[in-house]
Amino acid sequence: MPDTWPPTTPAEVELTAGDARLVVDLRGGALRRLAVGDWEVLDGYPAGRVLPGWRGAMLLPWPNRIRDGRWSWQGEELQLEVQSPAEPHAIHGLLSWQPWTLLDRADRSVTIGTTVEPQPGYPFRLAAAVDHVLEGDRLTCTVRVRNVGDRPAPFGAGVHPYLSVGATEDGGIGDADLTLPARTELVLDGGMPTGERRPYDGAVGRIGDRALDTPLTDLDRDADGWARVRLAGAAGELEVALDGSWPWLQVYSGDTLPPGQWRRSLAVEPMTCPPNAFADGADLVVLEPGEEWAGTWALSWKPA
Repeated sequence: MPDTWPPTTPAEVELTAGDARLVVDLRGGALRRLAVGDWEVLDGYPAGRVLPGWRGAMLLPWPNRIRDGRWSWQGEELQLEVQSPAEPHAIHGLLSWQPWTLLDRADRSVTIGTTVEPQPGYPFRLAAAVDHVLEGDRLTCTVRVRNVGDRPAPFGAGVHPYLSVGATEDGGIGDADLTLPARTELVLDGGMPTGERRPYDGAVGRIGDRALDTPLTDLDRDADGWARVRLAGAAGELEVALDGSWPWLQVYSGDTLPPGQWRRSLAVEPMTCPPNAFADGADLVVLEPGEEWAGTWALSWKPA
């Protein structure tokens, strides 16, 4: 028998545009690094490491959590693998550790893709691709999903970048200023929806000691149909823009992360649906066989 083995070196793809450098991890399809000059715009992770706090992860076929991993679809009771006995919920989809393939590459763009295969708890088959376009002042990402199975497939999508505006010490995100384009908060208890929604004032201002782990909807949109998050700190200003395919947004200030990661950056998460969407049936995208969906979000920067 030949003494051959699969590749074991962590695989990733890099793009550059002016002072901007992007690194996409082909294990999980995550945004591992985005730097502009000396500014680490994304609070990322070293090559080959497990994503701490799901940094930069691509979340498919659901974002956030599903209570006890239990849900049903068209009369079929389904059970997903849960995170742990201490946190018995299915979290952030199925793709964060799965290999992705480089599908296309140009000077300042790259497309990666993978397949969600049918498995216990999710008996559907989806093809997923992400198009990344890097410019000197902006990263634009388009997530595309196609139902390549033989039955209607429900899904949700999300992205989990941590934005850094200059904090280097634990707690430093408190010095940043934040504006959120949202009018409604989904109330959580232990990370799961209580069923209550309440008005939300997105003019947060200085974050201070405010703990954020908040799903938001009824997004305020500009004339172009995009909703915009703005975060400013010592390093500069960041803007996350979401097209109309993303009706939900979650922000997380890292209060449950360990020392060395605690409240150092802000996760700003575009989502197509809220937590527990599979079980609650809230804002799921359902694709017929052969049907496609796409959603675009963008991150732009202005150094101080």
